[in-house]
Amino acid sequence: MAIIEVKGLTYTYPGAKKPSISDVSLTIEKGEFVIVTGPSGCGKTTLCRCFNGLIPHFYNGQLDGELSVAGLKVNEHEIHELAQKVGLVFQNPENQLFALSVEKDVAFGLENLGVARDEMRKRVDRALQTTEIEELRERAPHELSGGQQQRVAIACVLAMRPDIMVFDEPTSFLDPLGARKIFEVINELNKKLGITVILVEHRLDLTSHYADRVVIMDNGKIVLNGKPREVFTSEEAKLIGVGIPKATLLWQLLQEKGFPLKGVPTGSEEATRFLREVLKK
Repeated sequence: MAIIEVKGLTYTYPGAKKPSISDVSLTIEKGEFVIVTGPSGCGKTTLCRCFNGLIPHFYNGQLDGELSVAGLKVNEHEIHELAQKVGLVFQNPENQLFALSVEKDVAFGLENLGVARDEMRKRVDRALQTTEIEELRERAPHELSGGQQQRVAIACVLAMRPDIMVFDEPTSFLDPLGARKIFEVINELNKKLGITVILVEHRLDLTSHYADRVVIMDNGKIVLNGKPREVFTSEEAKLIGVGIPKATLLWQLLQEKGFPLKGVPTGSEEATRFLREVLKK
């Protein structure tokens, strides 16, 4: 069942000479984990802003084509309506955090929606538990580490109980270990809660093994769309210059050298498991 349907979407920012995204068509199924990647400036962030209604309701500009999210046509529904269906987590969590305590930040969106106090408490508690930051509820967000702040930002969106969560390079300011922990939280949201996840990310070594599908954009268009193994082994992915997972590149090199390998790993743990199976034989 499609939860996002995009048909011929083209968007040009105010004052821009050419579109940021052009004739984009994409269908995302309910419960999918989709990675969107591509070179800087290829239109990834613009597409994310369309999903939650920031485009066209906040950024204005010229939007053409059709976009339906969780059954709502984006151009016909306001941002506050769409926020109950799709949540967006930004690159820098400080852009989303402003209250004097973590708990108040997580409750902010619910207060704006007029959620009853008892229900609000349940949602805030559940969001803090899911992101494993219950002990931080009374702390001021500006006192937290980058990884902790990103968990708070995720909890803020999660409390709204959206069907879809969009993450726009959520670990840009984190080291690999901190990034891995955030990606594990995102994977839990997808696998255990059934939330549809759209992750814009360059760190494909750390994320690809979670994904059902990878979408590669270039020059405002979708150029590749398929299962991670199919996309990462394509010649076009190499030409675009996407950071193909090192495990995939190593596997391809070994195959070229004549090693009898099966399957294509997208992460180091998977590659290790594959190699162990080969060595057993």
